Parts: sequence; C-alpha cells; structure tokens
Amino acid sequence: MTAPTARERLIVGLDVPTLKDAETIVASLGDDILYYKIGYQLAFAGGLEFARDLAQSGKKIFLDMKLLDIDNTVASGVENIAKMGMSMLTLHAYPKAMQAAVSAAKGSDLCLLGVTVLTSMDAQDLTDAGYEYDPHALVLRRAEQARLAGMGGIVCSAEEATAVREIIGPDMALVTPGIRPAGSDKGDQKRVMTPADAIRAGSSHLVVARPIVKASDPKQAARAILDEMLTALWPANR
Repeated sequence: MTAPTARERLIVGLDVPTLKDAETIVASLGDDILYYKIGYQLAFAGGLEFARDLAQSGKKIFLDMKLLDIDNTVASGVENIAKMGMSMLTLHAYPKAMQAAVSAAKGSDLCLLGVTVLTSMDAQDLTDAGYEYDPHALVLRRAEQARLAGMGGIVCSAEEATAVREIIGPDMALVTPGIRPAGSDKGDQKRVMTPADAIRAGSSHLVVARPIVKASDPKQAARAILDEMLTALWPANR
C-alpha cells in the first residue's frame, strides 16, 4: 500500500454560512482538493445534501457532526450517514458511543473518528467543564479507548499527535484541526501547529478552514499549504 499524497491528506473545512459560498470555494479549488469537511454551520444550511452531491462527484467528505447520544440513537445516525457515501464521521470519544457507532458502521467504508479534546480548549477550559484531566492526559485516555473500541481514527491537536500515534499505532487515521501556516492568525484556536510540523508529528490528515476559505485567493492558499506538507512528506510523496 502506498502512502497517501498531500492531496489525500489535506481536508478543507467548508466553514461558511451558505451553500453559495461553499459552491464558490469548491469551484475555485477544483481538482487541487479532494477532501472537504462539512460541519454544523453548513449542515444546517442545506449542507447535508451538498455533502451527498460532492461524494457522488468523486470528492471525499469528512462529516464533522461530533455525535453523542444514547447508543441506539448514535447507531441509527451512523447507519444512515454510511448510506450517504461519507468518508469520515466524527463522534465524541465516549466508550459506549464509540462501541455503538463501530457496530453500526460495520461492513461500510465509513471511517469513524473519535474527537478527544477540542483544539479551542486548554487546561482551564477543561477544569471549568468539570474534568479532572489536563488536555494532554485526556487526549491520551480517549485515544486508547478509541483504539479498543475499533474506531478508524482520532481527532486531536497536532501538539498531541506524536504521543497519540504511539498509542493508536500506524494504521488508524490521526486527523488534526487547528492547523495554521506560519505567521497566520490563530483565531479562536489555542493549540495549533504548522502543516509541515503536524505531518512530522504523526498526523495523517490536516483540517484547514479559515486560512484557505477566508483567503483572497483560496486556490493559491491551498497550494501553498500542499507545498508545505510536501516538505514533510519528501521524498516519498513528492
């Protein structure tokens, strides 16, 4: 099996308010981008049908729904999402929810991703939410639980990628949001890393939204990030 190329590793987050905005970005990026993330903002503006259409056109879709509910509800949702042709789906990395999702996705190509700790959260945020763990410890605990549940991968900050990779092994996906090219604004993210550093740390896929979709030239911004990723993947994938 050959290692994924930079194009197969970069996921552009369609964090925009309207379908028209999303369609414009997808059209401008063309064949340069294979993978798109659709989350709450676009999903609730007609984005679920758009996701289905993109998948049918040959794009890969990371549906970022962060599911968490009783087992039966999670399983029912996963079954329908698998039928939509999605490539990746997130749920919060709670053991019972992950076990229900893995059972429901069995036999499909859907890669289930356990969300560990949001990259917008730091130690104080977790304390305020009632957790006894700091971000690093909680990420590692949930990574181990995801591996034991048979999940397809993990979502975590690139800061934890090296430690998580040691826990989950080489085969599970390790998807890292909070990716910011050198010199770009962090926005509301608190635990960030550059594209090249994230790849070197063990990330299999990078999620990038604002640095691309808010750029004056999204295609140029995406190509710059792909080029930076290649510096970390060289020589295998260049």
